[in-house]
Formats: sequence, structure tokens, C-alpha cells
Amino acid sequence: MRLLQLRNGLLVLLAGLLVAACVMQRSPITGQKRAYGYSWEEEKQLGAQADKQIQQQYGVYEDEELQTYVEDIGQRVLAQSHMRREDTQQKYKETEFHFRVLNSPVPNAFALPGGYVYVTRGLLGHLENEAQLAVVLGHEIGHVAARHSSQRAFEQQIGQIALLGGAVAGQELLGVPGGEILNMGSQAAQLLFLSYGREDERESDQLGVEYASMENYNAAEGAGFFSALKRISEQSGQSIPAWASTHPDPSEREDRIPELAREWEQKGYEQKITGTDQFMNVIDGLVFGENPREGFAREGTFYHPELEFQFRYPSAWNVINQTTMVGVVNDDEDAIIIMEIDSEADSPQASVRSFVNQEGITVQGQQQQSINGLDAYQATATATGDNNTKYKFYVSALSFDENIYRFISYSVAEKFDGYESQFVNAINSFTRLTDQSILNIQPARLQAFRTDRSAAFSSFVPQNLPMDITAEDLAIANQVQLNETIEAGSWIKIPRQ
Repeated sequence: MRLLQLRNGLLVLLAGLLVAACVMQRSPITGQKRAYGYSWEEEKQLGAQADKQIQQQYGVYEDEELQTYVEDIGQRVLAQSHMRREDTQQKYKETEFHFRVLNSPVPNAFALPGGYVYVTRGLLGHLENEAQLAVVLGHEIGHVAARHSSQRAFEQQIGQIALLGGAVAGQELLGVPGGEILNMGSQAAQLLFLSYGREDERESDQLGVEYASMENYNAAEGAGFFSALKRISEQSGQSIPAWASTHPDPSEREDRIPELAREWEQKGYEQKITGTDQFMNVIDGLVFGENPREGFAREGTFYHPELEFQFRYPSAWNVINQTTMVGVVNDDEDAIIIMEIDSEADSPQASVRSFVNQEGITVQGQQQQSINGLDAYQATATATGDNNTKYKFYVSALSFDENIYRFISYSVAEKFDGYESQFVNAINSFTRLTDQSILNIQPARLQAFRTDRSAAFSSFVPQNLPMDITAEDLAIANQVQLNETIEAGSWIKIPRQ
């Protein structure tokens, strides 16, 4: 987030939502007419556009069996939703929904308007059974059915809310931080920046439990995941008072989910399906935590085993590794290095010039160069951002193994001279990775199995865990306490490398 907040300070990619005309349409939930910022057809178009960008940025997790499983559960829960009921308008009934597993280690779920629902492999690794997955998917279907994004878009137009960030199920972890998709731009991406309020989240919690219960899932199980969410929030120091959040506190949701489930049980829905065996079998082998094959940082060097390159960075700086870019930012958040693959350019020169030739950027100098025998090109430039803040850039690109790698490094102009050598050293250290121990590194994968004895959970945790995973991380992922007794025959998940 530090990277993205700084980037947002300069690249004013979203100055505000595009004003759309008010649209009066019937709600799929109530059947009553209400005002929306977009028509249903526009929502579907915006969702389809942003879906392509989401897949490109985060990547779809490559496990066909898992993808099919999540899609199947999603469609079963969808069949019970307001989108598929007998009295639902045809335009909603015929809307196709898509359920995707994204290749992200962060426990996360969110939805785009028009029928696009996402869960991450990180979320799946923190669930315990199919019933919990059904509640999460039902929650996201609820956001789409209630047209929360379009409601917020309308309210923004009349000045009731600000542009916040994160059209997601939970502020801390069940969501995509708004800044992470700044580079998407467009009206479609802007919908994602409309934060759902607490009432939206409560409504989606209620709908998620309703839809899962009607499919006879043990919806009360959903509380276990919100308990895990609370512990992750506390562990990372991100817990915030409920009154200060735009989302309900995880503790509130943990208590409310079973209450909602009991209400549906009293209406005659048996809620017998938990689906632990099926769930554990399908997530066996799931990548857990960061996947080092997609890049990792160690002692001032960033390595990418899959693409076979490495480069140095200031060792005290913070590294953010995403599918489409690597960011390195200092603690003061006034200097940053961004490395990305430029798929549009056919040469280093074209890559650098496509950046510095943007409106508002003034080129100070540029030249051809060679970096460790690789063709390269570099330029320096300046630009003025918000509040007349002046920035200075060092932009360089090189050609390596049929890819163009571009480094965009910048700071506030008055501090640039103090950081320039670090900017230059980063790209000048770019070279081929040859260390076989790193080239052959593998991710940690969950091994799901039934315990052969009754003992404290901590006794099942290996002494040497891979990839900086801690025993507490595993306890949270298994929704237990470290000293909690696990009965013989119970399912647990332990990562192996």
C-alpha cells in the first residue's frame, strides 16, 4: 500500500467518477424501483471490461479441478439467489455469472458488477469446509444482486460519499485495496473504488447466509472464517474500532452469522451440508503463502526463478511483488522503484519514450546504453503532481529474453539527487539468474490430512516451516488455537515444501 499511496500522489489516474445519468430500475432483491448510477447493461459491460484487467493483474490460479469446484459451488448458491428466482426480471435471470480463483496469497474475496466473483487461493487456504466457501460466495453474489456498486455510484453523483477504495467484503483483508488497481483506469475500474458501507456489508452477509442456507449448507460455519479474519487483522496490527470503519467489525460478523443461520433453520432449511471431506481433498496441494517461483526478495536482491533474472535494491526498502510489477519503496515513502514488463514496446527505447512522452512530463535527457551486455535506454524527466508537488524520474528499460523490462524510479524533486545512485544501481544490477538452488526453488503447498492421534495443534506443526510461515499463521489458517486439542481423525492443513 505504501507504494500505491505514493504512486497515487503523482499519477492522478482517478480524479473522480465519471458522472452518469441517474437510472431508475427495479431491484433484483426487492422488486421495487430505485435509482442507480448505471443501467444493468452498463454494469455488465463495466464488469466484463474490468474482469480482463483483474485476471491480467492478479492471474488466475492454475488448477483446473479447483477452478471447476469453486465454479460449481458458486452456481449452486447462485441458483438460490434473487438472480434466479421465479419472479426475477428476465434481464437478471439470464445474466451469466463467473467464479474465478485468483493467484494471490492474500485472503480475499470481491465481486464486480454484472456477475464476476473472485476468491483468492489465500482465502481458500483459510477456509475449513465447503459451507464456509458457500457463505463467502453467497456474500459476493449478494453484492452483485443488490447492485451495491451502482447504488454507491449514484450516491457519489449527488455528493453523499467520497471516492474511497475497495468494493469488497471486508476492509482489512477481504478486499482489494483500491490503490492496487489504480493502473486500470477507466470507468470500469472506478466502480471498484466505491467502498461499500456497513449496511451494504450487513445486507450481503444476510444474503450470503440466506443463499447458502437455502442450498442446505451449514451456514453457521461461516462464522469460523470471520473469526480467522479477526485474528489476521489483529496479527497484522490492522484492527480498527467498528465505529471508525466503513465495514462491520469481524467480531460483529462472527456473532451475527450463526444468528442469521438459525433464522433460516427455523424456516425449515435443514442446513446439513458442511462438506469438509470434499473441500479438504480439493485444496490438498494448494500453494500457501507467497510463491517464490513468481519472484521473491532476500537480503537486498529480488529474484525471479521463473523468468530467470535478478536485481539489487536498497536492502532497507520495502518490496511489493505483484503479477504485473515489482515495487520497492523506502520507509519515508518519498522514493520508489517500479519494475514492470512492458508488453506494448518492441525495444527499450520505445518503452522509455512511451512513458516520458506522456502529457505533463518534461524530458531532461535521454540516451542509449548497455547494461551487463543487454541493450538498454534511459531518460530523466520531471512532472508536477497534486498540490504542485514536483517529481523527478529516472526511467530505464532493457531487453532480456524476449521481454522488455522497464524501471520507473522517482522521488520528490528536491530529494532526487540523494536517491539517484540507488535508482541507477538497481537497474544496472539487472542480470541473468544462474544460482541453481534459487532457480529450482518451489512453493509451499498445503497437505490436507486427518490426524492419527488426539493432541495439541502445535504438536502437528513442523519445527522448520517454509517461506517465513509461522506456527500462528497455521493455527489461524486451520481456525484453531495453537494449544487447542485436535481430536484423532480431524482434518488439518500443513504446508510442505
